[in-house]
Amino acid sequence: MLHSPPGSRLDLVHRIGAAVLGAGLCLFGILGFVDRLKFLALHGKVVLGLASNGLLSTISVIVGAVLIGAALRGGRISSTITVAVGLLFLLSGLLNLAVLDTKLNLLAFRLSNVVFSFVAGMLLLFLGAYGRFSGGLSADNPYYQRRHREHSGAGDDHRDDEDDGLLAAELAVAAGHGTPQQEQLVHDDAQRRANEAHRRAWELYESSRTRDNGAKRIP
Repeated sequence: MLHSPPGSRLDLVHRIGAAVLGAGLCLFGILGFVDRLKFLALHGKVVLGLASNGLLSTISVIVGAVLIGAALRGGRISSTITVAVGLLFLLSGLLNLAVLDTKLNLLAFRLSNVVFSFVAGMLLLFLGAYGRFSGGLSADNPYYQRRHREHSGAGDDHRDDEDDGLLAAELAVAAGHGTPQQEQLVHDDAQRRANEAHRRAWELYESSRTRDNGAKRIP
């Protein structure tokens, strides 16, 4: 049986989640346009169980289109946009709860809208963060591999810089115009190499002696 790679499955989850939620928001906004809702009505009409006005319908279509566009672009951007929209939904729920039944309720929110904002925000956050923002990602997770590849690349660059510095110091010392720091760097490297050679020689000696003792025990 064929299995898709973990990265493609994870991308599919992020893209489908963003597309489905985006389509739902677009549907909600379009139905508001069909009902010809007043743009800044403080007491909007009910659409799909939620109160809405023209401004909320417009915002819903825009946010829905952004989510669908992210889904078409790819899994990583879908994850990022979904998390961002989820945070905005939670913030919207808090702010509109504070202005409920006041003249500042420009989106015609009711309590059902506030509850929906919190639920939709948590769902968006979960879908966007799924398989990406966690400390226990598996080794085949594409985000885990990307982070470790970036860290490894940074370490390689650091080692390359050290090698270049040592080479420049060796050339300067050999030419007779090395600085005290370069001379110390070359001396430390030579000492390190000597210690490494001594360690390897001792390991070879111990390994050879172990083999000889083993051979003597064989009847």
